[in-house]
Amino acid sequence: MTSEATRYNVWHHRIAIFIAVVTFFVIIAGAMVTSEDAGLSVPDWPTSYGHFVHLPPWVGGIVFEHSHRMIAFFTGVCTVVIAFWTLLVERRRWMKILAFGALATIVLQGILGGVTVLRFLPPAVSTAHAAIAQTFFCIAVAIAVFTGRKWVEETPQLVSDNGHPKLLVLCFYSIFILYVQLILGAMFRHHGMPWWPHVVNAVSVTVILAWTGVRAMRGFRHIPGIRRLGILLHSLLLVQLLLGFASYYTRIVLGADAPQPEFPMIASTVAHVAVGGLLLATTVVLTIQVWRNVTMRSEQPAVAGRTITA
Repeated sequence: MTSEATRYNVWHHRIAIFIAVVTFFVIIAGAMVTSEDAGLSVPDWPTSYGHFVHLPPWVGGIVFEHSHRMIAFFTGVCTVVIAFWTLLVERRRWMKILAFGALATIVLQGILGGVTVLRFLPPAVSTAHAAIAQTFFCIAVAIAVFTGRKWVEETPQLVSDNGHPKLLVLCFYSIFILYVQLILGAMFRHHGMPWWPHVVNAVSVTVILAWTGVRAMRGFRHIPGIRRLGILLHSLLLVQLLLGFASYYTRIVLGADAPQPEFPMIASTVAHVAVGGLLLATTVVLTIQVWRNVTMRSEQPAVAGRTITA
């Protein structure tokens, strides 16, 4: 990825950051809808009780479901803006593709949300809706990184990765295992499978992410962009494990016989989903930074005063 032909555009970058932040609130709002069992509080789509603009009765689960729709719609409008803005100001072809990929992703996300309502919350579709939301969040965060001053104006000084497995490989493993965990968790929340596959896979998530974070912190301590992300990855992982336990305890133990969702379960579950999104986005950004700053070639012993790379 090269950026020599592109100039840093401060407002383009700020809007990209704004979209990423708003998308995070969309994820929180969606988690609130699921946790409150409010998914069918507004039974029609794309209208809300037959209207596009007029607010439905602002009571009960309608507050959560319609708020989610409004925030998501606003995010979609912002995505249209930045997609065409990127087309006009960017010289990097791959950035234009990424921006319109973000637009296609959020359109798909909206369609899946509508199908979820019209089909009365099928677990598979609801899970796809959740997974695409997290995917869009990662794309939005990536666009914010790619439009930043450091990415556009600085030339990276490549360093070699002499470890095994390579940090980039660990990053890809981490993204994969996080997506598996995301799907299992969403299927459980949407009543598509029991809780135990999500909990069992959490062990794999912990091992892979802890390993990745240690490699990032110890192997690349002189590259702040990688080392700090490794620290953040470990910190979020710890918080996520605590929230996962709290979600399990409040839902399975305390809330097993509750007639309706209770506040401890709602709060812990929403926080668990939100931190999960941050964990996935952090892993994606770490992968991007490793791709940019680390070469897969390993240094070999010096011969006649020269260092040979392979």
